[in-house]
Amino acid sequence: MNHSVSPVGFVRSCFKEKFAIPRQPHLAPAARGVLELVAPFDQGDAVQGLEQVSHVWLLFLFHQALETTPRLKVRPPRLGGNQSMGVFATRATHRPNGIGQSVVRLDKVEAGRLWLSGIDLLDGTPVLDIKPYVPYADSVAGARNDMASAAPVLIPVRWHDDALQQAHAQAVRLGEPLIELIEQCLAQDPRPAYQVPAPERRYGAQFWDLDVRWHYPEPGLIRVLEVVPANGP
Repeated sequence: MNHSVSPVGFVRSCFKEKFAIPRQPHLAPAARGVLELVAPFDQGDAVQGLEQVSHVWLLFLFHQALETTPRLKVRPPRLGGNQSMGVFATRATHRPNGIGQSVVRLDKVEAGRLWLSGIDLLDGTPVLDIKPYVPYADSVAGARNDMASAAPVLIPVRWHDDALQQAHAQAVRLGEPLIELIEQCLAQDPRPAYQVPAPERRYGAQFWDLDVRWHYPEPGLIRVLEVVPANGP
């Protein structure tokens, strides 16, 4: 039996590309965005009562990872990308129906818009449903996951002086906690775990409308090199 679903809204996110998005929600509290609801859910009636809720579950589509052939096994980034696991034992983006879920902080409620933080969602993500987080039911005492028992170990993030000045200026322009966002995302080391980059190799990702570039001057350390407009030189 087939079922069809339609988005209730789309996320306008600080993340413009998949690289460097945290692998779980809440790992980067400074990651913010807006869920813009579509008709008929863009009316105040649809969100009435949500002002009493601090967090919500979002069910969404991995719209840039949809596949026609189901995968039975995947290679989770948490395991370095070179160990296979059953798809249902992971939260990999390659899902049978392309459905993901995240619990995110609800900062503000407006008719037609929900302001969110702690997100791990790509810009343009279609949201299929919104459900309030219920602490007594959704937090399970004694729950375990032996494959992912703790958050990733963070690595230090340092700044080139010019890059820090650029980030300060852009943070003021955007009205966003840009420096915190960059540090929180990069500290989780977005590169594939099997890579050992040379110090001269540069990495980059887009946050909001900015290109952020960094390198690994020594193992276990990131240095941010520049923060420039995405359409700039």
